[in-house]
Amino acid sequence: MELKRVVVTGLGALTPIGNGVPTLWESLTKGVSGGGPITRFDASKFRTRIAAELKGFDPSNYFDRKEMRLLDGYTIYGLVAVDEAVRDAGLLDENIDKARVGVVWGSGMGGVTSLQDEIIEYATHDRIPRFSPYLVPKVIIDICAGQIAIRYGLRGPNYCTAAACASSAAAINDAFNLIRLGKADVMIAGGSECAVMEAGIGGFANMHALSTRNDDPQTASRPFDKDRDGFVLGEGAGTLVLEELEHAVARGAKIYAEVTGAGLSADAYHITASHPDGLGVIAAMRQAIEESGMQLTDVDHINTHGTSTPIGDISEPKAIVGLFGDHAYKISLNSTKSMTGHLLGAAGAVESIATILAIKNGVVPPTINHFTDDPDIPALDFTFNHARQREVRFALSNAFGFGGHNVCLAFRKF
Repeated sequence: MELKRVVVTGLGALTPIGNGVPTLWESLTKGVSGGGPITRFDASKFRTRIAAELKGFDPSNYFDRKEMRLLDGYTIYGLVAVDEAVRDAGLLDENIDKARVGVVWGSGMGGVTSLQDEIIEYATHDRIPRFSPYLVPKVIIDICAGQIAIRYGLRGPNYCTAAACASSAAAINDAFNLIRLGKADVMIAGGSECAVMEAGIGGFANMHALSTRNDDPQTASRPFDKDRDGFVLGEGAGTLVLEELEHAVARGAKIYAEVTGAGLSADAYHITASHPDGLGVIAAMRQAIEESGMQLTDVDHINTHGTSTPIGDISEPKAIVGLFGDHAYKISLNSTKSMTGHLLGAAGAVESIATILAIKNGVVPPTINHFTDDPDIPALDFTFNHARQREVRFALSNAFGFGGHNVCLAFRKF
């Protein structure tokens, strides 16, 4: 069968450096850091006391008290980002067949905050156990996809993807394929995460994944810098509206970029560490490029996974050199996690938005907080500290997750 072409017609974001896509993009191009002291709880006894929290976000501006009782933060974040994307894409049009519009949503942690709070409540009160009747539908990872469908009456394919920090990238891949195969005309895809809480910070910190640069949170996320010491935990959501090309053209939708391919692989190496030679990353990138019908030398830009961890920030550049050879040094790389922090399961969607806007606007956002070169990392063009104008015709966005999950998404200028 002839596969259909897929384009991006709507974007939505809720991030530590912007509550909405326009503000996010402005912050990315200016090199704004979202790091700061944790305000959500008393972190004074924790190894890590910093995070990239949302700023100036009040859920009561979007939901009434009754609704908020039913929703975990990760669902609240998702619904807000989806609302922006739906309006951006013009999906509120009554002429759109909602039976042909679906949702694939990703999250690594789901409603972990609600689960923690209920357990603490139970453990600290000597009385008959009284768990919230809303606990299960607040916690399960698939509920955000369901809530999105209910809110807009979308009756197309609907489910969640869970691949740790590659979850929302996997969701975009699935949405892309559902449209290509003719199973939907429009798909809402993305992910959300709300894990800046005691168990989230404590768990990641005690496995030495988080930065402990507590006195300097705005420069704590240092991808590819010699003195990096871990990532800064972020929170938020990212949404892409994917649409079959002819369907988008017929209704006069604006088109940001075309989704041309995706690659998925497993490292099959370690539960948390990436393969030292990046073999899985090479496989995912090669697959995405080949599926796009492009050549290695066509790649202008890669938004790297670049978490600011000692091992991961070595293996990914090695994989890029291993696949692209000399062309690797001509690609504009960056890590937007240097600004947003690491949004875990939502990272792939937010970074796809950054990649798409780099294509649309001809600007590659920087990798901020670079002070010292690391001799163990190939001297590639990481767009350190300042954004750069350049034409981006074809770009990749990488997302990797604990367990060895790798997803590479490919976008092309339309």
